[in-house]
Amino acid sequence: MSGDAAGVRVRRIAPGDWDAIVDLEAGTYAAAGLSEGRAALESKARVSPDTCFALEWAAGGPGQRGPSGGPRQPGGPGPRLAGYLLALPYPEGAYPGLADRESAAHASRHLHLHDMVIAEHARGRGLGRRLLGRLTAAAPAQGYDRISLIAVAGSHTFWSANGFTTRPGAVDVHGYGPDAVYMTMPLPHRTPARDEVG
Repeated sequence: MSGDAAGVRVRRIAPGDWDAIVDLEAGTYAAAGLSEGRAALESKARVSPDTCFALEWAAGGPGQRGPSGGPRQPGGPGPRLAGYLLALPYPEGAYPGLADRESAAHASRHLHLHDMVIAEHARGRGLGRRLLGRLTAAAPAQGYDRISLIAVAGSHTFWSANGFTTRPGAVDVHGYGPDAVYMTMPLPHRTPARDEVG
């Protein structure tokens, strides 16, 4: 599932994506004091590259600016990075600390969706659901049975509409802002392929 329809492509994060990812992340979280920085973001993708995705959008096109006023990505016309998603295995009820660098993946069937950002100019077009759909399609095949996240800045309504339920007070989400809430969603069980069955 590459998500190529309508000028949208969801793919694994590539090394050349990080400048744009850092720009998107800072533009979304810096004002709230929740920005992590490049090293922490890269470390989360490094421990679980198969559950971290970039979203290119052709309509994002040239001329889109980052929060600092500089270009989001160099180059001519064509698809631009309009979003990303970082998810990594973590024990249920636990989560990565903001700005913490991850050195190894946890052995867990539980996946923590640490961060998902859609560029401001691309919001309201279903691109967040597209990124989440890629993760929920890929995760069961990799042995994951549940996804958690910490909803920040009022985003719990988006996550609730996409199958996540809140667990208020179940997990201390210290450091993620005053309205942060821990949410989870079960994943569908993967049906084994015919050649995997006995």
